[in-house]
Amino acid sequence: MGDWTPPDKRFSELPRRLLTALVLIPFALFAVWMGGWWLAAGCSAFCAVMMLEWCRMSATPNETLLAVLSALFGLSLAIGDDRICVGVFAATIVMAVLCAPKDTEARISAGFGVIYVFGMVFGLFMLREGPWNGQLTAMYFMSFVWASDAAAYFFGRMLKGPRLLPKESPNKTWSGAIAGVVATSLCGYIAAGWEEAAVAPWMIAGMLISIGAQIGDLFESGLKRRFKVKDSGTILPGHGGLLDRVDGLGAVSILSTLIFLSVPSLPGLLGL
Repeated sequence: MGDWTPPDKRFSELPRRLLTALVLIPFALFAVWMGGWWLAAGCSAFCAVMMLEWCRMSATPNETLLAVLSALFGLSLAIGDDRICVGVFAATIVMAVLCAPKDTEARISAGFGVIYVFGMVFGLFMLREGPWNGQLTAMYFMSFVWASDAAAYFFGRMLKGPRLLPKESPNKTWSGAIAGVVATSLCGYIAAGWEEAAVAPWMIAGMLISIGAQIGDLFESGLKRRFKVKDSGTILPGHGGLLDRVDGLGAVSILSTLIFLSVPSLPGLLGL
């Protein structure tokens, strides 16, 4: 998440961040652990909220209609019929483009928002429900992303140093980014022991997950900078919007799903 909080107020947000995490994380873990319709219901709620945030951030009209279609897309993932998912996706993107103001930039923003939001939700659902041990995979990868975020947040603020991309997210530092990668490599080492798998692939996977999550964070920070907003929303105290919170996990879910489908032997190498 791109952090634009003034330096003297960064740690003052910590209590609200922790309280929000205590509410959000158990809900996410339950939905992912159960999978199926439980996960689809969670994806539906998340997709609707993120679409509302995107519409408000990008000034795309008819936000309620697009949010309803987004909720239907989340639910359609559990039906198991690709034609329904594609149909809802196509209807939403056409509606978003047609509802947008009649200029090319606004229509591109509206259409991209649907692809961006739906892609993250679809990636998480497929990571959990794919042809591998999705329950363990999703739980591990989610925890790795959270470990990366926490390490980057705390060590970045303690160690400070050179900024990573000052124009996109002025409070992100190289020390925080490196701490995130180190933290997830250690998580990979622990996971390898639990799964009785080779250590090196898991540690590499952990580092790549951190890098992917941080790229997702920076990408969303760039989008917010383009629309001249600090946060995508206000639904999560201390974190901003839901898009602010799941941007890294969404990127990891999409990339991991694509890699696992492209290299079917990789989940087995990780004991998954």
